[in-house]
Amino acid sequence: MNEQPLPEAESWLAIFGQAELPVLRHSVNEIERLRLDEDNTNSRVLAAVILHDPLLTLRVLDYIDLHRRQRQITDITTIDRAIMMIGVSPFFRDFQNLPVVEDRLHDHPQALLGLLKTINRARRAAHWAHEWAVLRRDMDVDEIALATLLNDVAELMMWLYVPGMAVRVRDAQRADPHKRTAVIQEQIYGISLFRLKLALTEAWRLPALLAQLLDHRQAENPRVRNVKLAVDLARHSENGWDDAALPDDFKALRELLHLNQETLVRRLGLDEATSEAVLSRTGSA
Repeated sequence: MNEQPLPEAESWLAIFGQAELPVLRHSVNEIERLRLDEDNTNSRVLAAVILHDPLLTLRVLDYIDLHRRQRQITDITTIDRAIMMIGVSPFFRDFQNLPVVEDRLHDHPQALLGLLKTINRARRAAHWAHEWAVLRRDMDVDEIALATLLNDVAELMMWLYVPGMAVRVRDAQRADPHKRTAVIQEQIYGISLFRLKLALTEAWRLPALLAQLLDHRQAENPRVRNVKLAVDLARHSENGWDDAALPDDFKALRELLHLNQETLVRRLGLDEATSEAVLSRTGSA
């Protein structure tokens, strides 16, 4: 297993191609449970299970690309539409005997914990992104949520395929929290995860619209900004609701959503004590 920095995205893509992408054990169990009740399972129920697991989500998008119909003109950019295109029975037929994350990382408990935390953060960000897209009356809120769920795909790959290096990155971030994350990534991995994410979206042939939403360099687009701010808030709040970066996050969100601070904080789904603590530090205007 590689433990040396690799500055070229192609080198990392080759490593990721050496083993099949696993999914969470919970996803495998849920698919099996629904398989036993197939007559009462519809595409929306299946999509909810898939969207709980960004790794399974990636497998579904890859499946859609591989089975793309010649007459298909528009990209499939939501999991609901993907399952409608695949069909429930074909999904159960083709998504059996999937490799399991917990088995892959059995000997790397710190990496497993890191991966699960990354997935939980992605779910939280996707939830917020969806809520904010509704407030913005976005043209397709499910696209926004899906892009947000997949934003940390490069980090997930590192936890899975080079767990030792991923733990070193985590430890370096904890040791020097003021150091830019991209600098630490380049020192240990040889490449920033943002660069690697863009390479992955191209290699996996993700729909162009999703690739655009994942590129924060296009943040003048409100849809891209919706995704980026959800990712930022989830990442910064993971350090605690007193994180120094949060005031800037809230300012940008107030501008995007046209909400005052109190309304914004109250809509985050925090418990009352946490909401009050955040408002006491940031004000309610």
